[in-house]
Amino acid sequence: MGKMARQRREKAAGTIKLAHPDRSDPTEDTLLQMAHERGLFQQADADPRNKTTSRSTPAANSEDEDDAADADADGTGELSPTAERIMDSLLWTVSLAMLHFTLDVVVQHQYGIDIDWHAIILRALQAFAALLVLFYVLHAHPSKPTFVPRLPLRYQDPLRQLLFFTMGVTSGCYLIYITNTFGYLAVMKKAPTLGCLWVWAVIELPLGPAAASLVICAAFLWQGGYDIK
Repeated sequence: MGKMARQRREKAAGTIKLAHPDRSDPTEDTLLQMAHERGLFQQADADPRNKTTSRSTPAANSEDEDDAADADADGTGELSPTAERIMDSLLWTVSLAMLHFTLDVVVQHQYGIDIDWHAIILRALQAFAALLVLFYVLHAHPSKPTFVPRLPLRYQDPLRQLLFFTMGVTSGCYLIYITNTFGYLAVMKKAPTLGCLWVWAVIELPLGPAAASLVICAAFLWQGGYDIK
């Protein structure tokens, strides 16, 4: 049966006449000729939507990319990079403001003073406003990896880590110092803010630098003969 089928295919192929394709000019107008006759190319060139600027600055390109990203985010129902950065800053700042509120209450309770809730809430709101600005500028976010203009990108993260390391060591050591040497009024005024800055700096740092900053604060505590009150 296979042999008979093969013979039929060979016989059918033998009946097809072989010839070269027709290379003569077309007898009817082509699509390009019809487009030229109707002036479609001139209309396309005159359309302002098809015109693009030949020169653009890097800043303009960056703004265009941000606008395009925001537009894409709006179209897909997702948060734009700027909105995501603002939300991230708000969430972190609310947590730090709550920490400031808690430390303020703890300090007043430690010294046996009647808690002034109105003053504590007011100071927490002031801390929230200040921390929101600082966090928005200093916190690393994928949409804004640089916070020092004209500084190469490879130096941005080490500089940020150095800044938070200095903040952590300074605020931690100074908090230990004032709680052991200053009066209760100075401690109540400065301790909540210093505590917030210390905690924030340690959170922002990688594990190694964060541990090193805590070791330095512990060495300062031991060297000065201070204690944790």
